[in-house]
Amino acid sequence: MVGRRPLGRQFGWLWAAYAVSAYGSGLGFGAFSLIAVLALHAGPAEVSALSAVGPAVGALIAVPLAPWVEFRRKRPVMIAMDLTRFAAMATIPVAYAFGWLSFVQLLVVSALVAAAKIAFNAAGGAYLKALVQPDDLLVANARFESTNWSSIAVGPPLGGAAIALFGPVTTVVADALSYLLSALGITAIRGGEEAPRKREDASQATGKGSVRAGALLDGWRHIMGHPGLRALYLNNMLVSGLIMATEPLLAVLLLRQLGFPPWQYGLAFAAPCLGGLIGSRLAHRVVARYGRSAVFRTVGTLRAIWLIGLVLVRPGVVGLVTVMAVELAIIVNMSLYTPVLATYRLEHTPNHLVARTLSAWSIGQQAAIAILTALAGLLADATSPRTALTVAGLLMLTTPLLLPRHDHTPQHGADLARSHS
Repeated sequence: MVGRRPLGRQFGWLWAAYAVSAYGSGLGFGAFSLIAVLALHAGPAEVSALSAVGPAVGALIAVPLAPWVEFRRKRPVMIAMDLTRFAAMATIPVAYAFGWLSFVQLLVVSALVAAAKIAFNAAGGAYLKALVQPDDLLVANARFESTNWSSIAVGPPLGGAAIALFGPVTTVVADALSYLLSALGITAIRGGEEAPRKREDASQATGKGSVRAGALLDGWRHIMGHPGLRALYLNNMLVSGLIMATEPLLAVLLLRQLGFPPWQYGLAFAAPCLGGLIGSRLAHRVVARYGRSAVFRTVGTLRAIWLIGLVLVRPGVVGLVTVMAVELAIIVNMSLYTPVLATYRLEHTPNHLVARTLSAWSIGQQAAIAILTALAGLLADATSPRTALTVAGLLMLTTPLLLPRHDHTPQHGADLARSHS
């Protein structure tokens, strides 16, 4: 079976480190929003600002980090970013214990974690491309995707129960420790990593150790100059931004206005994530049978038509089932689509641009999330969370118009990447 194809011990360590971090993040799913609502008594605008401002500032911090990541060995960068996230997250339970926790601290920690996540993912993508064979990239990305959704399926219900029993910062402690364990797992990967080749035409560092200004934009130049990547990038920014903009709105709607207990809130988002196991395991088979272009067009459209259903949420069991059904439909399609997108992106990016391209992709996504979340929060504050959800759902229906109609690259992406490296 494709899903059980061995990818080697080194990939096994990388996957294990990813899994530990993912399960920690699953436990801490929505933790900052929950802390803001339950411990700091924040309203819709504040919760949306927390979800928007932190990632936006983190994205700005990550811009100059991209060339820095590109021209360094990726494994030490990943370890450093894990340790940075551990240290930042650990300040929250300490401040809470002493009664010092504030909304500003949540914003600062959110920004640091967002910047470190972008740098980690950029280094991780480049490291993965060097670690596995080109034909195994889709299998590897599907395994990461499957792990991600299974962690969200298991984590939030346990996190909600832990919060109910031990307080609102419990899951933050678990999330912080998961980054520490992830760093240890990456440290266990053996084998020398080839030093990145520095080239003048690839934004090499200058003699003084600085990086020319153009290097900061090289990732965006590559994306916007490639018709397929450009279309997928613009679509991904809007889809991700609209989906994530609904999270703080739903936190306020479900927890405050409709009276859902935290464990039900966690369950509403966790149980549907089992659908992510289905989609991610089908990715390789669907691509083999129907082709990548069909996945982008059909599955990319199917993941966009369900968000409007959140408008129908009501109190009680019916409302809980409604949220779960909508999330399940979105997640099955997203989990099939995402590893195909991640593989296409790596295949169609030259080796010397991988970290900067992935950084540019993540920064654009975080910026879109920040902007749309802030706008949704302002709209919810002026009207209601349900009205803002309606607008987000209607905008989501337009996103398939941005999808590419065919694969714009005539040759196999791996060959293209090798020809530029």
